[in-house]
Amino acid sequence: MKISILFKFINGPWGGGNQFLKALRNEFIKMGVYEEIPEKADAILFNSYPFGNLDYFQKIYDLKNKYGKLIFHRLDGPIFLARGCDLEIDQISFEFNNLFADGTIFQSNWVKDESEKLGMKNTEHYKVIINAPDISVFNTRNALPSLEGKFKLIASSWSTNARKGFDIYQWLDENLDFNNYEFTFVGNSPVKFKNIKHIKAVPSDKLAQILKNQHLYISASKVEACSNAIIEALHLGLPCIGYNNGGNREIMSNAGELFNTNEELLAQIQKIENNYLSYVKAINMPTVEEIARSYYAFMKKTSDKLNKKSSIKLSSQKLKNFNMLLSEKGTTINYESNVFSRIKNIFK
Repeated sequence: MKISILFKFINGPWGGGNQFLKALRNEFIKMGVYEEIPEKADAILFNSYPFGNLDYFQKIYDLKNKYGKLIFHRLDGPIFLARGCDLEIDQISFEFNNLFADGTIFQSNWVKDESEKLGMKNTEHYKVIINAPDISVFNTRNALPSLEGKFKLIASSWSTNARKGFDIYQWLDENLDFNNYEFTFVGNSPVKFKNIKHIKAVPSDKLAQILKNQHLYISASKVEACSNAIIEALHLGLPCIGYNNGGNREIMSNAGELFNTNEELLAQIQKIENNYLSYVKAINMPTVEEIARSYYAFMKKTSDKLNKKSSIKLSSQKLKNFNMLLSEKGTTINYESNVFSRIKNIFK
């Protein structure tokens, strides 16, 4: 079975989904199961939601309606919980999943549970598969820094969205004991730090080298479905602290701690510092090769169950209902003014 990933890949520092899908594509190529041209593939992996690439809705429609391709939907979000708005985008994604997807891949159990709470219908063929980074870049070779001197903390973010936890990083900048700690932030920040060292966004290989010289990774992001930043840090041998929400606990397991308040974050930093090696030893993450094989196994199993043909018929009534949903939700969306009018044109 040949798989094609319908996604606009971007080189250089970008969001976590882009980095993971590049690594996944590389593994599919190594396995000999990747097809660059979607029309020649047996199955399509579609990453939701395609911000900035709305033509992919038309592409998926054609791949299913004209070519009968199997569509596997990798679901992120929910957007509403990450942004605090734009529930309509999630509702469109849920209905799109119901209409087009032969199989659904959730990045964490949290994503599945919260999506269902927001109204997503149960899907018969689904699998929870977390992400993994490129092992040639994110590995533990020469990764354990000396425990002499200051304990080194690090955080990172490509996005400048306030919900990525910049209020907490700013609080740490003002309240952390910098006589005992160093703190480095890598990426884009709307906050100008006084004590935290700020390094602009860098490519993955340079980010990995910076992380390898740190002791503890901190993610203050308010909601992360499956934090690629945490996953990358764990693969580099760094224990992590994450905000008590999203998929952080199921990803970190015993290799990190959660926090709810600023003061609790300070206590968790000290806790991990005092028991550092035990947290390092608790790190146990699947490789990207294992993740790729999980993707392939799920897609192949689903394909066999459906006799290698798409199980979903795109009736005119279903498309009409979907178009009506777009018309209804498009009046209140906060993302961009023409997003739904552009999608609606596809399904007329």
